[in-house]
Amino acid sequence: MTENPIRVRFAPSPTGMFHVGGARSALFNWALARQQDEGRFVLRIEDTDAARNKPEWTEGILQALAWLGIGDADPHFEGPYFQSDYAGKHRETAERLYQEGRAYYCDCTREQVQARRDNPNLGYDGFCRDRALEPGPGRALRFRVPEGGPTVVDDAIRGRVEFDHASIEDFVVARADGSPLFVLANVVDDVEMGINRVIRGEEHLSNTPKQQLLWQALGHTAPAWAHLPVIVNEKRQKLSKRRDKVALETYRDEGFLPEAMVNYLMLLGWSPGEDREIMPWSEMEPLFAVSDVNSASAFFDEKKLRAFNGEYIRALEVEDFVDRCRPWLDPEAAPWPQENYDEDAFRAIAPLAQSRVAVLGEITANVDFLFLDEPVEDAKSWSKAMKPETAAPMLAAARERLADPALPWEPEALRAELEAAGTELGLKLGKAQAPVRVAVTGRTVGLPLFESLQALGRERTLVRIDAALERVRAEEAGTAAAAE
Repeated sequence: MTENPIRVRFAPSPTGMFHVGGARSALFNWALARQQDEGRFVLRIEDTDAARNKPEWTEGILQALAWLGIGDADPHFEGPYFQSDYAGKHRETAERLYQEGRAYYCDCTREQVQARRDNPNLGYDGFCRDRALEPGPGRALRFRVPEGGPTVVDDAIRGRVEFDHASIEDFVVARADGSPLFVLANVVDDVEMGINRVIRGEEHLSNTPKQQLLWQALGHTAPAWAHLPVIVNEKRQKLSKRRDKVALETYRDEGFLPEAMVNYLMLLGWSPGEDREIMPWSEMEPLFAVSDVNSASAFFDEKKLRAFNGEYIRALEVEDFVDRCRPWLDPEAAPWPQENYDEDAFRAIAPLAQSRVAVLGEITANVDFLFLDEPVEDAKSWSKAMKPETAAPMLAAARERLADPALPWEPEALRAELEAAGTELGLKLGKAQAPVRVAVTGRTVGLPLFESLQALGRERTLVRIDAALERVRAEEAGTAAAAE
C-alpha cells in the first residue's frame, strides 16, 4: 500500500509580527513537504479573530515566508487559505456533533461552575450533560468527552503521551452565537484540507487530546503529531515578544541574510549530524527528519546567529555583497546626501567591508566617512585618541608627509609615511595612526586605515586632518587658559 503524500500546514494568525518560533515551525514543515514530489505545504491564515487581525499582518506573513524561501513559486506550496472562508463548515460541523449526541448545550456561567467546585481551579463539572438543553441565548456547545480513556497521543518527538479523560473537561466547541472556537475550527480545516502531519510548537500539546477526540468523533484518522521544543532566551525563559527580540522582520531589516537565518533556525532542536552547523538549505532539506528533533528546549543565541551571518556574508561573491547592501545605501535610507554617493568608491572598498560586517546594516557606519561632508564623530573615540600631547604633533607630522604631491596615494606608501612619522615621535604604528583614523573617519575602529585614506583621496584627507588639528590645538589652548 502506497503511503499518502505528505500534507502539512502552517497556520499563523495575522495579529502581529512574524515570530522566529513560527519561522522555525514553517521551515520544518517545508523541509518535510519538499521531500516528496507530491508533498504539499499548506498555508492557512487563521483570521477569525476580527478584532486583532489586520491585512498588513497577513501581507507580512507572506513576505516573511517568501524571504525564507517559502512561497507560491514552488509547486509544493499551497494557499494561502483563510480560516474565515470555512465559517459555514465550522457551524455545520458543530450542528452535526450536536445532532449525533457528541455535543450538548450548556447555559452555565463561569461563576456558577466555580461555585459548584470546592477547588476553583478545577474545570467544568458536566452539570448540563443530561439536561437536554436546546440551542438558545447564552448556551454554548460543549463536546461530550467519552468516559473512560485515556486518549493517547503518539508524538513523533515526545513519544507516547497519555491524557486521562478525567482531566479533560467537556470543552466548548462553539459559543452561544454559534461561532466556533479554535479547537473545532482547527480540526475542521485540517480535515477539509487533508492534513496528515501536524508539526507545531510545544505549547499546542495540551490541545492535542481534544483535537484528537474531535477527529475521531468526525470519523477521521487524526494526523501524525509532532510538537517542537520551546525556544528560550539566554535565561532559559520562553521567548516573549514583550521581552525578547523575536520578530523575523527585525532581523531581516538589520541585515541578516535569509540563508543564514534559515540555517540557524533549522538547528533549533535538530541537527544534521557529523557536528556540522554551517550548511545550505539544499543539503539540510533531504536530511531533515521529525524523529531526529530533540524534545529539550532550544536556545536562541543571537551572538551565534550573528556569527553564522558573518560566515554567510564572507562567502558571498563581491558583486552579490554589493547588491545586497543596496537597501542601506539607498538615498532614502543612507545618512549622506544623494549626490555624495559614489558607486565606484563603494565598490573599491566593499571587499574590506565584507570581511568585517556581521550584518548588512553595519555597512553604513563602515563607509559613511566616504560620502559625508564631515565624518560622524564618536565622542569616546575622540576622547581616547585625541590627547593633545600626542595627537597634535602626530596630526601635524602626518599632514606634512601626506601633503607631499610626490607621495604615491597607495596603502603601502601611506602606511610607511605614518609609521615613519610615529617613529620620529616615539609612537608605535597603532598609537600613531589612531588620531589620523579618528580625524578621517570619526571612529577608532572601522575599515583598514590606509585603504580608507586611499578611497577618500588626498584632498579630502588633508582637509579632515587640518580640521582635527585645529580643534585639538583649540582644546589644548582652552585647557591651558583654564589652568591659569
